[in-house]
Formats: sequence, C-alpha cells, structure tokens
Amino acid sequence: MQNKKMVLFTVIGLIVLFVAGTFMYQANETKKYEELAAQKAKLFQRDYSIVIGNKDAKVQLVEFFDPACETCAQFHPYVKDIMKKNEGNIKLVLRYAPFHKGSDMAVKMLLAANEQGKFMDVLEFMFYTQRYWTQHHEVKPQILWRILPKVKGLDMEKMSKSMNNPEFDKIITQELADAKELGASKTPSYFVNGKPLQTFGLDNLVQLINSEL
Repeated sequence: MQNKKMVLFTVIGLIVLFVAGTFMYQANETKKYEELAAQKAKLFQRDYSIVIGNKDAKVQLVEFFDPACETCAQFHPYVKDIMKKNEGNIKLVLRYAPFHKGSDMAVKMLLAANEQGKFMDVLEFMFYTQRYWTQHHEVKPQILWRILPKVKGLDMEKMSKSMNNPEFDKIITQELADAKELGASKTPSYFVNGKPLQTFGLDNLVQLINSEL
C-alpha cells in the first residue's frame, strides 16, 4: 500500500512539474513572439515616422519613397485619393529611401521642414518641381534650395540651421537599414499591414488594401 502511495505521489508530482514546465515554456514563447512582433513593427514605423491619417486605423500603409523618384511623384496623388476614399480606416506611414545620388540632402530638407510643420507642403512642392532639381536621376541640392522659398510660410533661416542637425544623418541611416531589412530595394515600395506589394501597380495596391479593410 505504501509503495502504491509513493508511486501515486510521484506521478502527481511529475504531472505538476510537466504542467508547470509547459506553462513556463508557453509564457516564454509568448513573450518571445511579442518581442519579435514589437521589433518587426519598428521596422515599419519608427517613433519619428511621419504618420498621416487616423493613427489607430485598421490598415497601416507604409511607403518607402525617394523625393527624387519620378514614380513616387506620379503615385502621390493616387495614394492621397485612396486615403480620402477610406478616411479614418487607413494610416499612411511615410519612410525615406534616398536611393538617388544626392537624395539625402532632399530628405534633410524634408526633415527640417517637418520641424516647422511644413512637411507635406514641402514634399508636394518637391514632387511638383522635381523636373527642375533632378538631372539624369541625380539631385541638385543647390537648385532645390533656391526654389524652396516659394513654399508659403517656410522659414529658410530656420531651415538652414536645422540642416546641420546630426540626428538627421542617424535617421537616414536607420531608414536605409529598415528598407534593406524589409527588402524595399526600389521606390516606391509599399507594405499593407506588414504585407509587401509584390507586384507593383495601382490596381494591385488597391486590391491589397481592400483585402485588409
């Protein structure tokens, strides 16, 4: 009888240890996946990222763009239209991918403009005037700088001081690293709730967004 009790207690003890071990393993795995998800989420949206629209929207549309990219300029009105038609349901996260020679200077101008609350005004001005300050796929910062004062309300003296901000170089480095990690090797590159737009095209982008809505 005593032996039977010992065996029973041993079995119960092993079951308890197994259950406890399983619980701890699952808890650790959950924590690990949560940390990986958080780390992955940062690749799509950094604390400094420009976010347009409802920040709690169901759909996150991430766009890696280059101010000197002709296709980015062409697609910009279409993206604005998509946002307008789905107001409140989509948040647009704009990420920098200065792949063209000299584009890093254009990005710094956007970062400086953002400090004045003029990011979108300057971005749209850049897209509209792109043919004047890009030559053979290369940015001519001097030309862009000369025409920027045409943006209403833009303080060029403040812009000049902001351009020396060492944080801007860090941001550009981080943006390029994230683009590389996510496989965004061309501009524009789009991600919808973490899913890449594998076949480029407006209709495909709309379909991917609608599938998440």
